[in-house]
Amino acid sequence: MTDISTVLVTGGAGFIGSHLCERLVSEGVEVICLDNFDPFYDPEIKWENISNLLNLPNFTLIEGDIRDLENLRRIREGYEFGAVIHLAARAGVRRSAREPLLYEEVNVRGTLNLLESFKDVPLKSFIFGSSSSVYGIIRKAPTGEDDETSRPISPYSATKKAGELLCYTYHHLYGIPVTCLRLFSVYGPRMRPDLAIHKFARLIEAGEELPILGDGRARRDYTYVSDIVDGIISALKRPFGYEVFNLGNSRAVELLEVVRLLETELGRRARLKFLPPHPSDVPETCADISKAGKMLGYSPKVDIAVGIREFVRWFRRRHQMN
Repeated sequence: MTDISTVLVTGGAGFIGSHLCERLVSEGVEVICLDNFDPFYDPEIKWENISNLLNLPNFTLIEGDIRDLENLRRIREGYEFGAVIHLAARAGVRRSAREPLLYEEVNVRGTLNLLESFKDVPLKSFIFGSSSSVYGIIRKAPTGEDDETSRPISPYSATKKAGELLCYTYHHLYGIPVTCLRLFSVYGPRMRPDLAIHKFARLIEAGEELPILGDGRARRDYTYVSDIVDGIISALKRPFGYEVFNLGNSRAVELLEVVRLLETELGRRARLKFLPPHPSDVPETCADISKAGKMLGYSPKVDIAVGIREFVRWFRRRHQMN
């Protein structure tokens, strides 16, 4: 795929990371997967995510934490890395409001540790997994990479913006070629159980109430995981000095529409319980992907209805197996 033979993927056993590792391994890249199997959600889910990779010759799993600087240095010295794809993070905007110090420790210090560890390595690319949440409460849609990002409304969002700034600093000081990818509401098979689509599917199946924060009209740019992986691979193939790209679907979908799609695919009606909105939630996200289209050749393919159908197929297979 490129002349990059060995790639470190942090958070590689997670939702997006495991899909990315599969793609890289299938294209002949040697993948070093670093994951700490944090109990934020059941670690067995992550082991399941990478179960098909563990015995492959070009996949190596290292259990470790990005907060452990000495371990990162040992990993750096053990391989000739061509690229780092940094997806490991403490996720969740609402939970970050309850645990801001932990989010800073993982997302900011962890990112700084990686940059410090690899500042003298001649990497062809350092890719940082950022978030659409850096835009905060948007004034217009779709949002472009040059729009306002100085007013995040959750500690999680602030840590992602801090990560982008640190990436730029290390690019400036040490010449690290950095691409920051702002990911928009990624969903699909293996998505975390706390994310809305997965949580709602589970509650609908069980006949339990769905907690809807606000009036259900909040709009998100839901992006299927294979499209996100396509974008990451494209960024890996096209390194830059320092660039920021949106990776989204460029269509905002109301939460109630997502519920209706889940009802259709699951064949069950949802019981809705409306609750007050959370102050860390933004009313809308929608990506302007024209820059990624022009410079990365990024072109999302999976419509929300198709993506929900594929997610439900996976969801039912998994729950039948378990």
